[in-house]
Amino acid sequence: MRTNDKSRRAGWWRRAAIAAVTLSMAAAGLPSLANAWTYKEAAAPYKGTKIVILDEVTPLQQTFAKLVPEFVAETGIEVDYQLLNHFEVINKGQADLLSGRGAYDGVMLHSAQMGLLLDAGALRPIDDLLADSKLTSPDIDVADFIEPNWSTTAKFKGETYGLPTWNYNVMYWARGDLLSHPDEQAAFKAKYGYDLAPAETMQQMRDIAEFFTRKAGATLAGQTLAGDFYGIGLEGIKGGTTWGTVWNSFLKNWGGDLFDKNGKPNFDTPENRAAIKFWGDLWAFGPPGLAETSLLDVPTLVGTGVVAQSIAWSDFALGVDRPGNSEFAGKFAYRPVPRNADYNGPRSAEAAPSIIAIGKASKNPQAAYLFLQWMSDKQTQAKLADALGGGVPIRNSTWDLPAFKDSDHAKLYEAMQETMKYTSGKPRVPQIYQIFDVMSGLMQEVGLGKITPEQATKQGQEALLKICGDKCVL
Repeated sequence: MRTNDKSRRAGWWRRAAIAAVTLSMAAAGLPSLANAWTYKEAAAPYKGTKIVILDEVTPLQQTFAKLVPEFVAETGIEVDYQLLNHFEVINKGQADLLSGRGAYDGVMLHSAQMGLLLDAGALRPIDDLLADSKLTSPDIDVADFIEPNWSTTAKFKGETYGLPTWNYNVMYWARGDLLSHPDEQAAFKAKYGYDLAPAETMQQMRDIAEFFTRKAGATLAGQTLAGDFYGIGLEGIKGGTTWGTVWNSFLKNWGGDLFDKNGKPNFDTPENRAAIKFWGDLWAFGPPGLAETSLLDVPTLVGTGVVAQSIAWSDFALGVDRPGNSEFAGKFAYRPVPRNADYNGPRSAEAAPSIIAIGKASKNPQAAYLFLQWMSDKQTQAKLADALGGGVPIRNSTWDLPAFKDSDHAKLYEAMQETMKYTSGKPRVPQIYQIFDVMSGLMQEVGLGKITPEQATKQGQEALLKICGDKCVL
């Protein structure tokens, strides 16, 4: 009897404690313990549903794919998480969304794709799902998403078309062992009059590029070069992200742009010509074949010791800067994309923030939304960071996780975080890939010396007017 009495008393105290906590949480406007939101309960009506999600294959997604079974186990929603390369995701994803077939419930979209798909009315807004307390966790904390990347990608005319997934961005990446070598520092200061260090300005980056460009037989950091060495690596291929980098990391840092504030083509300007000339002049300090160098080749040039510095996509540095992947692992230096010392306006850097959007033809928007919410959840992002040993955050709070703060790549993450202050999604231009094709071709010809910056801006302006007339931006 005493044991039963003791158990009853303990049970009463537990119930009383829960009731007290529930009342205090209710007073504070928080969900009660008895009715705490869970993915399992939210997904109960959709248990057994199968959704198909299309995403891009990089080491980030390959690691994330290993977490997907946790969502399946908790919710009972089956997920076919498909990973394709960059161009296949764009081609297959857009084709499905534009056709209305609905083969995919969610498609990874780079910000550049949004103009075409919004113009076609192919995407389903998710504001009703965000507002549904049965589907949306009270802890979703959308204010924690890194801005302006999310809003400039996912929001349009008061509606929201997805939650953030990947925040690709470019940054400055250099051989720290060369920049800190005493002999190189003394020679640099003697020639340029200031200390050698990772570039903070575009002008410093140019000086470093010139300084480290050397022929075989010359000395580099106390060693005789067996082959030529180059001061900078740049993407120059017709296509890829060549034009995006010139546009956002150079033109805008000179006060230029592609369009004016009304969305009209505004390419043939002094600011754009000056920025393109600066970018084109850097080719003199790069290795042969820059015209065929892609975003994949640039990190290889740095990691294999061919160039002294570059502007490259930050997620590639995570793969290269590891023991066994580069003999210079642990010796690299990172900074945000350098500013233009002669321009006091807002800074800019190339980026490709992305979302996974739900197509209008999806038969399972609620189940797909739960998966997207789980992808961007703080706990899921923390697990992904642990699995990757870092990554590329979509939330501000992620920067404070041990995987970032205590990482061997802490300096890389500091540069990445600072760079994201100056990045955003692309403007909503339905014909943006046609424009990319024309502009990247013109930039390549400038780099090769086939046309002048003046000719490039004039021809580019004419092409813009033919492609989209007086109004390019939605």
